[in-house]
Amino acid sequence: MKDIVEFADFAKLDLRIGKVIKAEVPEWSEKLIQLTVDLGEEIGERTIFAGIKQWYEPTDLEGNLYVFAVNLAEKKMGEGVSQGMLLAADGTDRPVPLTIGEPVEPGTVIR
Repeated sequence: MKDIVEFADFAKLDLRIGKVIKAEVPEWSEKLIQLTVDLGEEIGERTIFAGIKQWYEPTDLEGNLYVFAVNLAEKKMGEGVSQGMLLAADGTDRPVPLTIGEPVEPGTVIR
């Protein structure tokens, strides 16, 4: 288990539902999938890189709703810049992107 954090620290994270509208493998990467994510009217579209190419094809992700952290500092990844993070659980044989049980609109806040 990691260190205990105060609720105020946890509350700094902005977790949202996003819809992957496009996914592709950049020609310069062997590990990353570049996602174009609709995060709703307030945030708009973002480019987010996920290191899951070993386990997933871009077509596995397109059109699906996932949980994203949207207020992380931008991070250079290879020749691109990621503007957030796809959240995933450590599965037994691969990471499992976090989904939701019922569809909601892109940009919906997670509390």
